[in-house]
Amino acid sequence: MCNLYTNRKSAAEVAAHFRVKDPFQSNAPEEVYPGQPGMVVREAGGARVMQSMVWGFPLRLKTMSPTAKPKPVNNIADLRKGMWVGLARKPEWRCLIPLTGFAEAEGAKGAKTRTWFAVKDQPIFAWAGLWRESAEWGPVYSGVMTECNEAIRPVHDRMPVLLHPDEYDRWLHGSFEDLIAFQERCFPDELIEMTRTSEPWVKRTQPADASMT
Repeated sequence: MCNLYTNRKSAAEVAAHFRVKDPFQSNAPEEVYPGQPGMVVREAGGARVMQSMVWGFPLRLKTMSPTAKPKPVNNIADLRKGMWVGLARKPEWRCLIPLTGFAEAEGAKGAKTRTWFAVKDQPIFAWAGLWRESAEWGPVYSGVMTECNEAIRPVHDRMPVLLHPDEYDRWLHGSFEDLIAFQERCFPDELIEMTRTSEPWVKRTQPADASMT
C-alpha cells in the first residue's frame, strides 16, 4: 500500500516532463496524503493537461454513519475487479500521477519511520492511475498497485505501478490488456533507489484525516 508520496517539482517542471503545454498552478502540497489534493496529468481534447484532484475515491461503508466523511480509496489492487474495471477500459479515465518519491513505513509499531523510494536517474517519474468525477469531492484519482520487486521487498510486499517515460502514451491510450500487463510486470530492481530515514511515519503536521496504515 502507498499512503504517502512527494512531488517536489514546480508546475513548469512537471509540465515539461509530461509534455503539457499549459502548466497549472496546483494547491497540492509537496507531501501528498490520502484524502488531500495532488497533481494529476490526464488527456482532454487530444492534449495532456495538468489538474488538481483529491487522492482517493470516496467510499462510504454500510456500517458508517450517514454524516460520516467517506474513506479515500487511494490504491487500486486489481484493475479487473469492482469499480476499477469499467474505468480502466476507457482511456478518458486514465491518468499519470507525477511524483519524486514514495514512502513506506518501516520499524516497530509505535516507532515506525519513513523509508523512501525513487527511480534512478529520474528526478520526476509517473505512477499509473485512474480518475473520475465524484459527488463528494469533485475530481478524484487513485494509483494502481502491483507485487513488489526485490528492491522493495525488505520493506513491503506491494509497490506502485511505475511507468517509464516512453510508456506514458501506452498507459493513456493502450488496450485494457496493456494495462493488465503493466500491473502484472515486475519493475526492474536496479532502477529503484531506497533511502532509510529517522523521520517518524506519523508527523504532527500531517492531515488528521489522512489514511496512514
